Amino acid sequence: MRKSAMALAALSLAVTGCASPAFAAEEVFDAPAAKRIAKEGTGLKTAIFAGGCFWGVEGVFSHVKGVKSAVAGYHGGAAGNASYSKIITGTTNHAEAVKITYDPYVVRYDELLRIFFSVVADPTLKNRQGPDVGAHYRSALVPLNAEQKAVATAYLKQMGQSGVWNKPIVTKIEAHRKFYPAETYHQDFMAKNPRHGYIMRWDKPKVSALKAKFPRDYRSSFLRDGA
Repeated sequence: MRKSAMALAALSLAVTGCASPAFAAEEVFDAPAAKRIAKEGTGLKTAIFAGGCFWGVEGVFSHVKGVKSAVAGYHGGAAGNASYSKIITGTTNHAEAVKITYDPYVVRYDELLRIFFSVVADPTLKNRQGPDVGAHYRSALVPLNAEQKAVATAYLKQMGQSGVWNKPIVTKIEAHRKFYPAETYHQDFMAKNPRHGYIMRWDKPKVSALKAKFPRDYRSSFLRDGA
């Protein structure tokens, strides 16, 4: 297959990957400030978040001050089927996820959790987010150290007791397995395809909500590839 044809095929997959039927707009929540504050010390930290289509998860975190890198990928399954064409079957145990590297001096893990559950993921939805349905679109937290796990556990419990959500919290904490970066055309997808129908309909509103709800954490420029 010639490169031009391969590029078209990749773009076709990207266009059809995250569905965009006429669902109602996703809700924005007033997630509470965490009672259990993350004590992460100095130096950059890494965490993994799964919250539906990774275009939007990556897009929001790429606009958060203190985030140094945001990589779209797959978590929860094996290397042999960690590819877009396979994970969208919903049979590989992967979740579309984003691995972020951040400076806790600028934005702590507990603050990232609050942002995530306010404007990115609805924690009451099981195996779906927005218009996208399937186990690979589940919401999950993947802590990479003991402190993150303690903070995430406490925060999920706090969310369930907060009264903010009128349904049970179903987001789970998942044990860390190897993270597989997604194909190149998925990286920085929002920045590369700002007029894409799915981005306009589902993901740009999340970035607008980030700006409105967390103005001190919002960065106007899109972080590209850790730059």
